[in-house]
This record gives sequence, C-alpha cells and structure tokens, in this order.
Amino acid sequence: MPGWRRVGSEWLERLLADRGKLLLLGNEAIARGVIEAGVGLAATYPGTPSSEVGKVLEEISAQAGMYFEYSVNEKVALEVAGAAAISGVRSFAFMKHVGMNVASDALMTLAATGVRAGMVVMTADDPSCHSSQSEQDNRYFSKLGLLPMLEPSTPAEARDMVLEGYRLSELLSVPVILRTTTRINHARGVIDLHKAPRPTTKATFVKDPQRFVTVPANARTLRIEQLKRMEHALKLSEASTHNCVFGTSSRIGIIASGVAFTYAREWVKDVDILKLGFTHPLPEEKVKKFLSGKDRVVILEELEPYMEDEVRRIAQQYGLNVNILGKRTGHLPRAFEYSPDLILSLKDILPVKEGSSPTTQPDVPLPPRPPVLCAGCPHRATFYATKSAVGSKGAIYSTDIGCYTLGVQPPMQCADLTLCMGSSVGAAGGFSQVTDQKVVAFIGDSTFFHAGIPPLINAVYNDHNFVLVIMDNRTTAMTGHQPNPGVGREYGGIETPSIQLEPIVKACGVKNVKTVDPYDLEATIEVMKEAINCDELSVIIAEHPCPLLTRKEVSLRRLPYMVNQDKCIRCYACVSKLSCPAISKDVKDVKIDITMCIGCGVCAQVCPKDAIEVIE
Repeated sequence: MPGWRRVGSEWLERLLADRGKLLLLGNEAIARGVIEAGVGLAATYPGTPSSEVGKVLEEISAQAGMYFEYSVNEKVALEVAGAAAISGVRSFAFMKHVGMNVASDALMTLAATGVRAGMVVMTADDPSCHSSQSEQDNRYFSKLGLLPMLEPSTPAEARDMVLEGYRLSELLSVPVILRTTTRINHARGVIDLHKAPRPTTKATFVKDPQRFVTVPANARTLRIEQLKRMEHALKLSEASTHNCVFGTSSRIGIIASGVAFTYAREWVKDVDILKLGFTHPLPEEKVKKFLSGKDRVVILEELEPYMEDEVRRIAQQYGLNVNILGKRTGHLPRAFEYSPDLILSLKDILPVKEGSSPTTQPDVPLPPRPPVLCAGCPHRATFYATKSAVGSKGAIYSTDIGCYTLGVQPPMQCADLTLCMGSSVGAAGGFSQVTDQKVVAFIGDSTFFHAGIPPLINAVYNDHNFVLVIMDNRTTAMTGHQPNPGVGREYGGIETPSIQLEPIVKACGVKNVKTVDPYDLEATIEVMKEAINCDELSVIIAEHPCPLLTRKEVSLRRLPYMVNQDKCIRCYACVSKLSCPAISKDVKDVKIDITMCIGCGVCAQVCPKDAIEVIE
C-alpha cells in the first residue's frame, strides 16, 4: 500500500494546516478535501484503492473535530452517513467499487429521499483489477440512482471536486457520487491548501415521514422529485467549470474524462479536447456544440462505453454527421486501465506526439512476481493444517476476500470459489447440499463481521454441514491494517472493547466451535480432523496476529530460525509444502533468510528431522 504517513505528528499537523502547499497522494488529497469541506461525519469499510483516505481520517479526525468510523460494512457506512446528512450534518461515505454493490440498497433509496446537508459518496473503481475480484464501472450507479457524479483527473482536482460535491449536494438536496480510479487515488500531486472550517457535528433531526418513510405512496411522489432534481442537475452540469474545452479550431476532437484526459493532454497534439468532470448528467448542449463542425471525435474513457453511448445518442438525436470512434468501433478496449502507451497506439486516428514510449521497458527479462502470503503468515499454517487433516480424500474449498485468497496458489491450493465478501459461508452451504464432498470454507475476521454472520445463521437454520475456518489475524490486513470489531476501537478519541468471535459463533447456534493457534501445527491438525470427521456444522477460529503487526510490536517478536545443514536430509518438505518466502533452495541446500524470518516455527514443525533450529 502506498505510504500514507510521513513523519508522524509533524506530517499530520501539516495536513491540517490552513495554508501552504503539499505533495499529496490522491487519497490524501481527498481526505484533505473532506476536512476543508467541514464534514462532520465520515464512514467507510476499508477497500483498496480507497484505503488511505480512511487511514488519514483515522489519525486526524479527532484533531479536525470530525467523527470518523470504520463501519462493519459499506451498507452500514452509507446508512450512518445518510442519517447524518438527513439530520443536517455534512457527511462522507467512501468505499472501493465492489463496496458500492453492498451499499447500493441504501443508496438507491437515499437518492429518492434526498438529504438536508451535503453528502458525498466516493466509489474508488479499480480498472485492471489491481486489488479486486472484478472490474466494474460504477458510473452506472449514477444513472441507476439519478445521482449527480463527478470524476477527477488529478489529485488536485480530486480535492476540488470534494468541495464541489458538497456545493452541488446542498443545491440539489441529494447525495453526489465522486468516482475515482486507482491511478487517481494513488498518483501524487501538489495541493494548495485552503482554510478548513470547524465542522458541525451535531444537529436536530426534523421529522418528515412523507419524505423519509418510503412506503409506496411516498415513493411515487419522491420519484417525481428525483426527475425534477436531475433537470436542475443538467443545468448545473452545462455551467460547470469541470466541463470545459481545450483548443478551438481543430476538425478532430477528443471527449475524455478521468485519468484518460490527463494522458490525452500530455500525448496528443493539435486537437480540441472536451474534458468532462461533471459526467452525470452529461452536459448535452455542451457536447452538441463540441460535436458540431467536427469530422472525427474520439471518446477516451476507461472501462465501459458510458460516455460514448451518450455522445452517440446526442449526435443521432440532433442529426450531427460526425464520425465517433471509441469502444463501439473497436478502436479502444473495454477491458483494463488506459496508459500513455495506449494513447500513443492511436496514431492512426489521432495526431500523437513524436518520441519514444513513456514506459519503455528494459531489454532484461524480468521474472514474474505474483503476490504471496508473507513470511510467517498464520494463514499458511492454517492451510497446511487443513490440507493435512483433509488428506487424500480431498475437499471443496470455498474461500473469501482477503489475504487468505492467496491460498489459491501452490502448494496450498485451498481455494475453489471466490465470489464476494462473505460468500465463502453461503456458498459452502450450497456445496454441502448438492454434493457429497466435504466442504471447508475460509473467511477472515474482518470479513466475518462484514458479511459472514448472516450466512452462518442461514447454515444453522437450514442444517448445512461444512467446516468454517475463521482466520483471525487480529486486523484487516490486506487493506492496510485497519481495526475491526474483533480488536476494538482506539482512535478518534473513542475506545471500545473487542467483540469476541467465539461467543458470536455460538450465539448463531453453532454447537461445535473451537479456537486454535495455527502456529501450533499438531494441535491445529487434530482439531481440523475432528471437525472434518464431525457430521455437523463446525467452526474453527484460527487466531494469531498478522506477522506485519508482529514486526511492529517488540513484545511479540521471536527469534529467527536457521537450517542445520548437518541434520538436513534435503527432502525439501519445508520448501514444497510451505512455500514460505523466507525459505529458499540454494543449489542443494535449504536456507532461511533471517531478515525475513519472524520466528513462527511452523517450518520447524514440518521438518521430519528437526533440522530447523532457533538462532539463539
């Protein structure tokens, strides 16, 4: 994860300053925009590429006078933020693109009721699936919900659009979507700081059941109000400075949004560019005027032909004879993110700048470097114990979203299906009903709180038979070590105790529940065997802190291990069965990199000859 913290309190003080310039990550710029907008409440469930926004707000919310929370999931985050905005407090809800799927139930109704104070909802899309299970284009949520949408093209513009989002939200009395992409969230840019007001964090809710209680009779009235708001939003889009033209005379044009606009400005010459930042509703008159007099217009946008279809509709509706090129014509791809190289490849339809590729690669062939579980990760030990307990009879492995999804890789190969947060539990129930195979489901502690409890209750209620392994590494690891209910809260001036997993599982009705330390392989394998051989739903909680947390906490550190070459018989079990990145094969000898080893001792338990020993 890109670094969000620089030099401790000094950096945070600078981030809260009233004036000056800072070189900020896009997500840091967004967090700064939230502060400058006087937001009183912000809520999220962490998800890359949005995670750094939360890490900043976690650190500075108390000092900024804002209430901030990590909610148990995105739907709850949106509901918390929505209630604040309905009460009269500016709010901010943010999430990664697939998190919007979870939040959309509440979002669609909130779009109908509207809000009383400004509310911005950020969706961080992830073209090319850098850290996601799917590549979806969340711009369509703005159409689905009749919600205004802004799309920044730089970190500085991201901050500015946060401020603009609150202005629009309060003009229209509706949430505004801020849609970013990975390259905006994780790029850096210079930000001119504005004075930040002290936020309003308390208000009085004024009852209005006809507006906020969406029974069908009220919902029909609200639908008409939604359509009227979009008419007003269209006028605001036409007048927005975020929708502007660069150049005035070329017969070739580009219509672009987001980071694609930035690439076009840098690598295309002698064309007119209509930059669209307020992209829903699309400024119809401005697009029509831009198309007039053009021979050819190229649409540059990542993922789906969202703008292209609207531009084609406008051209057809007004009888404009212009050649529109984009995804529909096969000139641009629908899959994956754009790059300067892609823009330069369009030389047959656009006048691109001369010169070498901006991302020229060296001739030296580089080996692939897929993500792996960290050295000493307790999940590796859990997978090893599971595979040992299952043995040759095999099992279906239903897995979930988190570090442990990497269990799909050899030698573990403990992943057969991944759908979404919490799906491992629900899918395991389905597998158990339609097959006679043994089913083992894996889910993380944070993911269990997010979406694992309802399907577990469903499994008890419907008498499903499988083994659920809750992999509790005491943090939300993959997105940057955010807290979750299982570790309690200690930020923003609020402290709450941890919520224990075992009592929750038992309260769901599960009778067979045990907690193990995966570093103790023998005990973990034994418990796994009992659960696999048990003819009823069983839950195992594999609890051990993430090794990256261990490195931070001196009290948790252990001595590293080494291989005693005199005892080693070169069976390579430690290499082939564990695949720990700290262990490598050097010609014939097995060696352990002591700079990576955290002293978990799992490899020593795997070794049949006790050849792996602690360095005293």
